This record gives sequence, structure tokens and C-alpha cells, in this order.
Amino acid sequence: MNERLFGFVGGDSGAWEVTQMRAVKGAPLPEVKTIAILNGFSIQGHHAHWVLRGVTSNERYVTKEEKSRLIATQEGLGRTESTLAALIPIRKNASWWLLTQEERREILEERSHHIQIGMAYLPAIARRLYHCRDIGTPEPFDFLTWFEFSPSDASQFDDLVAQLRTTHEWSYIDHEIDIRLARKNG
Repeated sequence: MNERLFGFVGGDSGAWEVTQMRAVKGAPLPEVKTIAILNGFSIQGHHAHWVLRGVTSNERYVTKEEKSRLIATQEGLGRTESTLAALIPIRKNASWWLLTQEERREILEERSHHIQIGMAYLPAIARRLYHCRDIGTPEPFDFLTWFEFSPSDASQFDDLVAQLRTTHEWSYIDHEIDIRLARKNG
């Protein structure tokens, strides 16, 4: 089993109960009751209304200093107190992908301060980014971002995504879904 491959299965069984689901930009996904997070792409044993697939990868747009700060500050997923989560799949438009890596970094951080904004909410909000374009098969989104946080940090999470959605970088988004979740029995 490849530990970098993950499937997010929207259906009727899973560890995370969907509390809210809305299309921020673009078409919505079909409504589901739960999301199961599976290591690998096999959904055997799960009734899926939809499956979003991604892989974990290296950080692409951070400097060495930023990466060191992230490692020193960010806490991992699965913390006992983090009973709330959000799955935010996004797709960027063709204009974004025509830019060079250097141009994307300039928009992401120098103009939009994406990394700086995110760091302001650490360690309260843990996150993991999954890349969909690296799979080699057509996927509906480019990135799946998974966030976990405690109920006492829910308003901070709302502030974080609100800030990010006002940046220049977000003008390149053409499809975004915001799915809020609560850990079952959590």
C-alpha cells in the first residue's frame, strides 16, 4: 500500500459526519452524510456517492525558512481535541497552470501572503494538502485541503478561510467546495 495515496469517500458511512456542504464557486458535489478517509484508492466496503483522490507530496512553494517555521509550529492531524474538520477541494483555472512555478510562488506568497496567513493560525488548525494533478488520471479538483481543529477554534478557522478567499491567489480558483465535518462520537 502506498502511504501517500488517499481517497475521500462521500457516502453513508465514515468517521466524519457532514454538518454543512456548500459550493463556494462552481458546481456542488452531491450531498452526502459522511466522509471516510481511506489510505489508498480502493473503496471496497464503502457505498460511495463520490470519491476525491489525492496524494501527499513535498511542499512546493515554501522557502527553507518558511518550511522550518511550519515544522516547528504545526501540529499533526488526529489530535483528540480536534473533533471538527473541513475538506476544501479546489481547482485553479488554466491561467494559473500556464504560469511558471516562480510566478505562482510570487502570487501565492509575495502578493497573497498565503503561507503567512496560514501560519498565524498554527498550531490551533492542523492541515494537510493533497495533490490531485499528480495522480496521472483526470480528477475534478487540483487540490484537496483537509483541516482539523477543536470546536473552540472554529471561528478562527472561519477567519482563516475568509482571509484566504480575499487574496489575489483566489482569483485563479474556478471550483471550490467547502465541506464541514464533525468526528463521529467525538
